[in-house]
Amino acid sequence: MDTPYGNALLPVWERPEPQPRAAPVPLSRATIAATAIRLADAHGLDGLSVRKIAKELGVGPMRLYDYVINRSELLDLMVDDVYAQIAEAGQHSEWRATVLALAQATREAALDHEWFADLLGGRPRLGPHALAVGESIAAALSRAPGVRGIDDLQRAVGALDAFIVGALRREITERRAARSTGTDMSAWQAALGPYLTRMLETGRYPTVARLVIDGAHLDAEETFHHNLITILDGITGHPRA
Repeated sequence: MDTPYGNALLPVWERPEPQPRAAPVPLSRATIAATAIRLADAHGLDGLSVRKIAKELGVGPMRLYDYVINRSELLDLMVDDVYAQIAEAGQHSEWRATVLALAQATREAALDHEWFADLLGGRPRLGPHALAVGESIAAALSRAPGVRGIDDLQRAVGALDAFIVGALRREITERRAARSTGTDMSAWQAALGPYLTRMLETGRYPTVARLVIDGAHLDAEETFHHNLITILDGITGHPRA
């Protein structure tokens, strides 16, 4: 393919949609991505294939390759579709409010689409909506009191991203464990409570004992928000009361 970059294939974001066919089932990248998301929500990424998407759409598998050349492009479209939902959190006049809103929207999106958490933390997603969310977060953090230059901004963005990815993957992993074992966190803790009590009573783990006995026991949403605030306080360099 002859492109402004030589014969390299343009990214899916820059390739025009194929010309419409006189076919019973009209297709578009948006339709393919929406169908793929429904299947991934129901069966996870392991249950996702071009053949299954084509069957769901009522077309032959080869038609889909007119729109996406491989699975990686399909995942790019799916992820960017989720980022479009996150972007709706919008802008706020205060930098902290913007970051909180976008981080919370990312968590809600991951809970709605658990496979989304599996695709976070690898290579950056460069779809237009993912870039828009990244721009909103970076622009907001650049206005934080403790961010004085590009080095500070890079560290702030990196710290926030690492927290969000880790927190979401941990929460999704626990949800999956609860489903697969039929035992939620409370039941798991109750089952192991006597053992943990015996271990803490040895006196060998005094700090862990303080955390278990005296620490606040927050639910997942409260934990995410509390830890997110801690990260933002650290970025500003001026913790709030």
